[in-house]
Amino acid sequence: MPIAELQVYSVERADVTGGVCVVRCIGGVARAGQVYAVGDLRLGLRRIERYGRTVGSFDAGHVARVHLTGAVVGLLGRGQVLTYVPPDGHSLDELEAWLATDPPLLDEPHPETLRAIAVARMHDRALPDTARMRWGRVALAAILRAGRPDDMTRGAETAAVRGYLIREFGPDRGGDPAALCRDVLALIDLTPARAAAEARDWRDLPRERILHLRRIKNLVPWATLVRDHLAADDPLAEIVDAWTAVRVLLP
Repeated sequence: MPIAELQVYSVERADVTGGVCVVRCIGGVARAGQVYAVGDLRLGLRRIERYGRTVGSFDAGHVARVHLTGAVVGLLGRGQVLTYVPPDGHSLDELEAWLATDPPLLDEPHPETLRAIAVARMHDRALPDTARMRWGRVALAAILRAGRPDDMTRGAETAAVRGYLIREFGPDRGGDPAALCRDVLALIDLTPARAAAEARDWRDLPRERILHLRRIKNLVPWATLVRDHLAADDPLAEIVDAWTAVRVLLP
């Protein structure tokens, strides 16, 4: 798909936070939530209006009134072209600021793409620890924006990021191990004993029940990973140990 480009017709309003422009899309598809470049500067496309109503996107050949973020809006002139910046072209600062505001990320850059990029950066030991931890937070935000169809899938993805950060950077900087264990266990609707009982004859279970047990199996390792950081007298430790023992029985 062509890279989205917008050509400025006029600047209706501008201040230090952004402004409103009338633009024509001259390539690709412009979507609310995208970031555009003017040289080395960036603009966020916050909202699109056509014929008096808010829309999510518009494509080449069409004109729209757009709300942009960024002080550079006041410097734009007629005929200037704004070019969409793909997700791996954004700086960490830009992504953090973008994820902290509305509108949510749409399919350019798609939250799945952003999550994959952020997780890769989080694992990159060539980066400073502080940057890797920030990329981890971006990954968590992208997972939340992705709108997973069920809590257990989303919980496993977020637990994987949180568990990695705790393992790499310790409980002081990486996160709270007890909170991670509590959140993982809160997603599991069975006791260890009940799960073990179902696992004995799991091949006879309905498909949906087998998938449910597998989702539980995918959750448990992240609690196990941080279990050694729990206090010796923390009752969570006993529960995590029980699930760790049961996990090998699950399909």
